[in-house]
Amino acid sequence: MEQKDYLMREVEKIGMIISAIGQKIFGGKGNTAITLEEQIKDAKDMLFNGADFDIDKFLNSTIQDSNKYISGFIGFNNDNIELLANYLFQIGLSNKSDNSKKYLEKALQLFELCNFQDKTYSFERESNINSIKNNL
Repeated sequence: MEQKDYLMREVEKIGMIISAIGQKIFGGKGNTAITLEEQIKDAKDMLFNGADFDIDKFLNSTIQDSNKYISGFIGFNNDNIELLANYLFQIGLSNKSDNSKKYLEKALQLFELCNFQDKTYSFERESNINSIKNNL
């Protein structure tokens, strides 16, 4: 019973961190003088400090290594992986630098991982996958 409570807390913690990142970068009425790069850096810090998840390590790893990396975190269930994929997708579309392709590729990888793990068809997920492929 205690193991189940621990798992639920970890899933909720990861979900809250990723939601806070999305709110900070895309949903808030924050300081518009803060650049997207600074917001992304803050989001990376939030993920690392809150969940010990190194987004740079994740972004710079191969598909197999990054799938193994994200699977090693207890709190990353399918919903949280899809939430992270959505934010990477949004960052990739918003960021006009060389890194935007890397964000889009990892978002595509995460959406495909969700498709593999979740046997329920998602129109939204498929729409995001098609959008990413069109932008790459």
